[in-house]
This record gives sequence, structure tokens and C-alpha cells, in this order.
Amino acid sequence: MRRIGKITGRCDDMLIVRGVNMFPTQVEELVLKIAQLAPHYQLVLSRTGNMDELEILTEVRAEFSGLSDAERNDLGRQLQHAVKTHIGVSARIQVSDSGHVERTLTGKARRVIDKRPKVI
Repeated sequence: MRRIGKITGRCDDMLIVRGVNMFPTQVEELVLKIAQLAPHYQLVLSRTGNMDELEILTEVRAEFSGLSDAERNDLGRQLQHAVKTHIGVSARIQVSDSGHVERTLTGKARRVIDKRPKVI
């Protein structure tokens, strides 16, 4: 008999990007592994032609707000590599100062913005 593996997330949280099933919590785990990044992130999904595009917006922790553009780009490349390696999806990464990721009125980050056209 086969054992059931670890449950990754709720099925209604699952996103399909370029044929790959992924969960926002998988990205969160990777963001949290980079010490300079805050736990606030947002996934923006769009479609160009027939291809899904994934952009991940992240913030640096307040104590690292003075990072240069080169250092931010390096953090973005680290996260981009981790996402490709662990999840199997290519993504554009944007690393900004604290407070730039959109939040709800209660202060929670809105995790997923899906701009792809809805299929009826």
C-alpha cells in the first residue's frame, strides 16, 4: 500500500502556471529562506499570447531597506532560481522596499492577483 505524501495546500489555492500545479505556500517557503526578504509577497499571473506569465513581487525587510539595485537584483535572481528549481516555473521577480506589496484593509498581503482571461 502506498503512503500519502505531505499535503501542500488546499486544492482551491492551487494555481496552474504553464501546466505546472503550484501553491502560493510553496513560494512563501522559498521567500522565507532568503534572510533579507520580508514574508510579504504577491503572485501576479497574466497571459501573453498563449503563455502564462508569473511575476513575484517581494519586499526587503525594513532593516535592509538601504540595499543597492545590484543587491536587490541579486536577491531576485536567488529567488528566481529557487522557484525554477523547486517548483518548476519561470518567474519574473521584483524586489522593492517594505510596504510596496498591496495589502487589504486589515494589513494582510493579497497573495494572488490573476489577470489571465477567464475561460467560460
